[in-house]
Amino acid sequence: MMILIFSLVVILFSAIIHEYMHGWMADRLGDPTAKYSGRLTLNPIPHIDPVFSIIMPVAMYYLSAGTFFFAAAKPVPFNPYNLRDQKYGSAKVALAGPMTNLITAVFFGLLLRFLAESRILVGDGTVYQLLAVIVQVNLVLAIFNSLPIPPLDGSKMIAPFLSYSWQMRFAALESYGFIMVMLFVFFGFQLIIPLIGLLFNTITGIRLY
Repeated sequence: MMILIFSLVVILFSAIIHEYMHGWMADRLGDPTAKYSGRLTLNPIPHIDPVFSIIMPVAMYYLSAGTFFFAAAKPVPFNPYNLRDQKYGSAKVALAGPMTNLITAVFFGLLLRFLAESRILVGDGTVYQLLAVIVQVNLVLAIFNSLPIPPLDGSKMIAPFLSYSWQMRFAALESYGFIMVMLFVFFGFQLIIPLIGLLFNTITGIRLY
């Protein structure tokens, strides 16, 4: 139960940091929308979404018999027309979230690797489990959000490199974004599990799956 609660907290706070970095990057690039809306903060309250931060993870946990759950924070608002870099600005803002999760995963993954190889905490498996949760959660967030499915970050990261017609198609798909994301979570998530396991193993030296 402790690992479960810790996992939910890690997912929520990792998602919040992910969204904060979107706002931070947008602010650095000329758009203060997140700052003026009170979202450029690490205080979790403004970032919590009742559905995606609370109801969805609880429902997924019970529907999957405790084998899987996922949470998300409220997206940070930004106005792409305020960005100084009109071509790549939105892609940079989108990249900031997954990159932060990846950096977090690498940091705690290397810490886990060091502790495991040096045997500093011999016999204390709880610390290893908690660190592994942080690494796994942030790898999931980094990879999942990098998928080119509107409105996930990946669709915005590749947008500047697409033709105008394809950009319009991606924009049109955003109205179906929630449905597509949920379909992927429930029916396509297993497709990225091997990549998550590979990165986890590479960073920590520990086999995940």
